Amino acid sequence: IHRADMFGLGQLYQLRGRVGRGKQRGYAYLTWPQSHRLSAAAQKRLEVMQTLDNLGAGFTLASHDLDLRGAGNLLGDEQSGHIREVGIELYQQMLEDAVADIKSGQGKKKSEADYARDWTPNINLGLPVLIPEEYVRDLPVRLGLYRRIGSLGSEAEVEAMAAELADRFGTLPAEVENLLQVVAIKALCRAAGVEKLDAGPKGVVLGFHRNQFRNPGGLISWVTAQKGLVKLRPDHKLALLREMELPQRIRVAKELLGALVKVVAQAKAA
Repeated sequence: IHRADMFGLGQLYQLRGRVGRGKQRGYAYLTWPQSHRLSAAAQKRLEVMQTLDNLGAGFTLASHDLDLRGAGNLLGDEQSGHIREVGIELYQQMLEDAVADIKSGQGKKKSEADYARDWTPNINLGLPVLIPEEYVRDLPVRLGLYRRIGSLGSEAEVEAMAAELADRFGTLPAEVENLLQVVAIKALCRAAGVEKLDAGPKGVVLGFHRNQFRNPGGLISWVTAQKGLVKLRPDHKLALLREMELPQRIRVAKELLGALVKVVAQAKAA
C-alpha cells in the first residue's frame, strides 16, 4: 500500500483485507517515504493495523477509530470527530435518552421548563483534555471513565474521582487533570448560568444561558466594581481582559465563575 500514511484506518483495514483468501496466505506491506515525518495520528493508525490480526478485529478497529477521531454525526456523513460541541459523555446521554423515549412512547415535545433544566455548558480553554491511552490502556475502561467523569456534579465529586484515578492508575497526567478541572468548571457554569466559556491568551469571554443573567442588577454593580477589567459587551457577553498563559486559564476561569456564583446567590438571598 503506497503512501499508507495518507489513508484512514478503515481504508487501510479494507485494503489489507483484499490480500489472502481461504488457505492462501498473503502479506500487505505499508510504505511511506523515508524522508517523510509521520504525524502522531498516522503513526497511531499504522500501529493499530499491526494488532488487527484475528477474528472480531472489525469491532476493535471501530473502537480504535472512535478513540482516535472521536464520534461524528451518527446519522449523517459528517465525521469531523472530537464532539467539539457537546462532548462524548453528553452525546452518549442524549442518544440513550432519545432511545429510551422512543421505546417508552414518550417522544413528546419538551416544555420550556425542560429546556431551562436540560442544558450543558460549552467550555473551550485551548487545553488538552483527555485520558491518554498510555495512562489507561483498556478502551472500554477508558470510555467508562469518560462517562463517569462527565456525570460529576460538584468539586467534591471531582476530587474524589481524582483520588480514585491516582490510586488505580498512578499520578494523573496533565491532560487528565485538565479534564477534571473542566468538569468542575462546568458545574460552576451551571450554577452561574453561563452557557459558553472561551478562554485564550487575551482573556475570557462568557455567554449566559439564553443571554440572561439571574441577577442583572447585581451583575452591573459587580462589573462596575472591577474598574474596567471586566466588560459587559453589547451582545450580552461578559469579557475579562487579561493576558494569560495556558496554565493560568483554569484558575482565572474558576475565579471569575466563583464571583458570578456569589452574585447569583445575592439574588436568591434577597
